[in-house]
Amino acid sequence: MRQTQVLLRVVILLSTCIMLSAYAEGTDTAKVTDKQEAQALLKKIQSAAQKLNYSGTFIYQQSNQIRTSRITHVLEGRNEIEKLEILDGQPREYIRRNEDVTCYIPETKTKLVEKRVTQDAFPAILAALPADLTDYYDVKMGETGRVAGFDCQAVLLEPKDNMRYGYKLWAEKNTGLLLRAQTLNGKNEIVEQISFTQIGIGNVDHNHLKSSFGNTNGWHVESSVMNPANLNEWTVTGMPVGFKKVRELKRMVTDAPASNNAVSQVTRREVSQLVFSDGLAAISIFIEPGSQSRTEGSLQQGALNIVGKRQGDYWLTIVGEVPSAAIRQVANSIELKNK
Repeated sequence: MRQTQVLLRVVILLSTCIMLSAYAEGTDTAKVTDKQEAQALLKKIQSAAQKLNYSGTFIYQQSNQIRTSRITHVLEGRNEIEKLEILDGQPREYIRRNEDVTCYIPETKTKLVEKRVTQDAFPAILAALPADLTDYYDVKMGETGRVAGFDCQAVLLEPKDNMRYGYKLWAEKNTGLLLRAQTLNGKNEIVEQISFTQIGIGNVDHNHLKSSFGNTNGWHVESSVMNPANLNEWTVTGMPVGFKKVRELKRMVTDAPASNNAVSQVTRREVSQLVFSDGLAAISIFIEPGSQSRTEGSLQQGALNIVGKRQGDYWLTIVGEVPSAAIRQVANSIELKNK
């Protein structure tokens, strides 16, 4: 009888172990499947923003500020054409053909022509392959919901360290077009979001790609001088893991006159720029001679953190879509070789 009870306990124990093992295996399989589905959705989001035709209005919310914009995007063969209109404050239009961008400034009848520096403008916010992002983010499927009248599937990107934000992306179920992007802090609070309020996907009137300012042939055309540069004399030892240098260049920046007086001179100065990215967030370091009188300090605007500091004969401005701790770490680790 006693042996029977012992054997029964052994059988129950083995059965329990088998059940727990099967449960764990099933849970692991479910996690893998969820991750694969999330990665596939990220890939679809990345492709949709570049290859689909769409036109709509979106709002950008940053703390207590709201800005409204309208975007029209068309793919003609291999050419990507996009018009972005800023609907609040001073009127601005940006028309992009592939990498060439023209900014229309009506109050001064000026067209500013420049090259696109980064390729992460909403809704095309992904600059890396989804597989690369999983080194720095836990990627998983979120809930379903509706945005701008469309059924959407959310995907979550949870940071693996405190050097970056988390993200919640809402993609239209059929096409994968990103309709809402939320930036989350360590407490899972929304610090910034961009969301379509109205969007049409598919047939787009190509006339919407033209400037709304009519005949601009007599406008002043100003080309932003922007050239690749070798800035290897500058090193950053405290760049967060996963952020890689994606661009280094020198550009001319135009300062507005100090007053509306006609005799005020427009000044131009050369600024060097280093751009780092983990494929989702970006950090830029702007470097220029430190001859101007400026006050060191830091500033936060929604998800954007900014630090300005003097280093030797230079003035550095560090700007990033990362938490303040990451920007401070970067700012304190910038070194100039042989100086």
